[in-house]
Amino acid sequence: MGLTYLVYPGAHHTRFHHALGCMHLMTKAIQVLRFKNVTISEEESTALLLAILLHDIGHGPFSHAMEHSIVEGITHEEISLKFMNALNEEFDGGLSLAIKIFKGDYHRNFFNQLISSQIDMDRSDYLKRDSFYTGVAEGNVNSERLITMLNVVDEELVIEEKGIYSVEKFLLARRLMYWQVYLHKTSLVAESLLVKVLKRAKELVQKGIMVDASSPFDYFLQNQINDTNFGDKELEIFSKLDDYDLVSAMKSWMGHDDVVLSNLSKMIIDRNLLKIELTKNEISLTDFNLIQLKTKEKYSLSDNEVAYFVFKSTVSNQAYDSDKEGIKILLKGGDVVDATEASDHLNLKTLSMPVKKYFVCYPKEL
Repeated sequence: MGLTYLVYPGAHHTRFHHALGCMHLMTKAIQVLRFKNVTISEEESTALLLAILLHDIGHGPFSHAMEHSIVEGITHEEISLKFMNALNEEFDGGLSLAIKIFKGDYHRNFFNQLISSQIDMDRSDYLKRDSFYTGVAEGNVNSERLITMLNVVDEELVIEEKGIYSVEKFLLARRLMYWQVYLHKTSLVAESLLVKVLKRAKELVQKGIMVDASSPFDYFLQNQINDTNFGDKELEIFSKLDDYDLVSAMKSWMGHDDVVLSNLSKMIIDRNLLKIELTKNEISLTDFNLIQLKTKEKYSLSDNEVAYFVFKSTVSNQAYDSDKEGIKILLKGGDVVDATEASDHLNLKTLSMPVKKYFVCYPKEL
């Protein structure tokens, strides 16, 4: 959940919770499909459970906030695959089928859909879990009902027609959770500051200025690691990183001589963040430049330094992407159609339209 606990104090649950929850839901999904005469061997069942247990193991500290920051140009899915390959060697090929399913290379497509699709075990767990821990009731999806409605047609995952209302609720819950939790404006500014802190620390290290950090964290500050040089050594060091490395470093950086690093660190640790405005329309370049100018003058900052305190970006929310592999509904007559066709709910077509918003951050004093 990154820094979401700054908004919702209960959001301290970990990705380990989520991985176990996904595995639990996968166990139920396998039972339901077997009950409906879908053949799943013991080897396939074990592989599915391994794949879902490890699907997020490549996430670094503070989850999505730090993706492409500590390590550049490589996704958490790619790092997850590196971990799975390393474990596969350790367990003498015991994860080979799990890796095949995770990559989407297995001939039975619904296996991968259970792990990564628009109505998979991953989303079924995190929406309900995050709703519970944040207290945002709108995200409380009926995972049990959705799993009970699962079936397979021509090796493709489908939802039986009587489960269409649960699908509608699921998609609506996802839309609301993104605006109320994942893309909450305080979360956006806090996570943006976290990325800026790391960027500044790396910038100082490259100039030969010392910044305190744990040994694993220091390795990634000292070296530019990307998809081309992320090897076994880097994987081993990456596995030792967690949220505590970053929090401990920021506590130390609060007293650093560099005004940018120290102030950014103080903002996060003291919960005294930048002001953020989230709007439907982008701020004009004239207004943005004026804010930057005022900030430069007030705090005696250079052009490079002011960009750490005044910045803008965009966020988008699309609960259902009909252009991707959609959610298929099995009608009573045996036909399979997309969820938008099966639903009599006008909102479902609306939910498939992306909504874009703009935000600008700047010091509260301005």
